[in-house]
Amino acid sequence: MTRKELVVSALENGTVLDHIPAENVYKALDILNLKGISNQITIGINLNSGYFGKKGIIKIAGKFFEDDELNKLALIAPKATVNVIRDFKVVEKKKLVMPHEITGIARCKNPKCITNHQPVKTRFTTMEENNEISLICHYCEKITDAKSIF
Repeated sequence: MTRKELVVSALENGTVLDHIPAENVYKALDILNLKGISNQITIGINLNSGYFGKKGIIKIAGKFFEDDELNKLALIAPKATVNVIRDFKVVEKKKLVMPHEITGIARCKNPKCITNHQPVKTRFTTMEENNEISLICHYCEKITDAKSIF
């Protein structure tokens, strides 16, 4: 039996986001505003993972993120890891930290909330209980669970 593999070029400088739940890779691109940028991006979805079963990975050439940008990913990928690459070497590994407040990413599940009727950016306080993430709307105070965030 012959073994076929797809070889992806190594990243000289940039960021690798690993261990993203496979079903959330496209959401991660949205959260980080990566759609439409000119940097080379390599995306892997439904890759085998001993920890998740299936995972996603995103490699962004020439792009580095601030911690507050990356921590927004904790909403959809709390166990994701971030590898900073310089000169083809991992120079830093980061774990995501759930931010206390999220602005302009998720939507409020309350159909009567002002954010669903006016041009007002959503604003939530994050809450984590029993490994479940919920958001409390700043405007209507309704709780949106993780499954309804997007």
